[in-house]
Amino acid sequence: MGAGHGHGHGPGHAGGRHRWRLAVAFGLVATFLVVELVVGLATGSLALLSDAGHMAADVVALGAALVATKIATRPDGTGRRTYGSYRAEVFASGLTVLIMLGVSAYVVVEAVRRTGGAVEVPSGPLLLVGAVGLAVNLVCLVLLRGGAQESINVRGAYLEVMADAAGSVGVIAAGVLVGLTGDGWWDTVVAVAIGVFVAVRALLLGREVLAVLGQHAPHDVDLEAVVRDLEAVPGVADVHDLHAWTLTSGMNVATAHLVLCVGADARVVLAGAQTALREVHGMDHATLQVEADPARECQAATW
Repeated sequence: MGAGHGHGHGPGHAGGRHRWRLAVAFGLVATFLVVELVVGLATGSLALLSDAGHMAADVVALGAALVATKIATRPDGTGRRTYGSYRAEVFASGLTVLIMLGVSAYVVVEAVRRTGGAVEVPSGPLLLVGAVGLAVNLVCLVLLRGGAQESINVRGAYLEVMADAAGSVGVIAAGVLVGLTGDGWWDTVVAVAIGVFVAVRALLLGREVLAVLGQHAPHDVDLEAVVRDLEAVPGVADVHDLHAWTLTSGMNVATAHLVLCVGADARVVLAGAQTALREVHGMDHATLQVEADPARECQAATW
């Protein structure tokens, strides 16, 4: 099979199916970002500015996710990308992680800079903007929840918005505490709490991204069960050199060598093995090599 022969996964690409959700969420978050940034600068609220920074991260992340889903579903005209451009959404998720960590670092540094100084923040704008922000984030969460389980790209955006919803709750809490105590220091405390929460979410998503880029076995695939099911296919004497990894969300890939029993029909065995991988383990794309002579030792790679 030549390199130019592709597999048309585009229409079924998980990120592409939910692109409209990303687009609506992008519009809502971008609009609210402007409001929160203006109010944060006007009142000097670090909680609002930190949440606005996180909103800015949302905007960049959602925008990158939109671009990535467009690239991922675009046909390859070069003939060089034999797996297409599906990994674009994984790189977009990695960018989201970096942005979230950057925002967290900024909040902590700014909070340290304010230590020991007098902080005066009006509680009214905190409460109003926090409430509106929470409403916007809840709408976005409902939109993105449908695709978060299927696409790592959409999941990255979903986690960003979830963290921002927590940020909006923090802003509301800061407004209440400042109003009750008259102490603007609560604004800084809440800002640091938001920053730490965002950092934790970023690290969790980053671990998923690194697992995909490192071609780890998919978390929902039991390799021992895969071997057992392949060995159970009539005509298979042994299975070795099994590799499984995730190309992008919803696209698990596998390769394996199948040693045939004497007299087994290779075509029947291949059909049975592909059916087992597809129907039991959700692997639509598997490259299987059959070895007709059980006594012949497979030439293993040196690496």
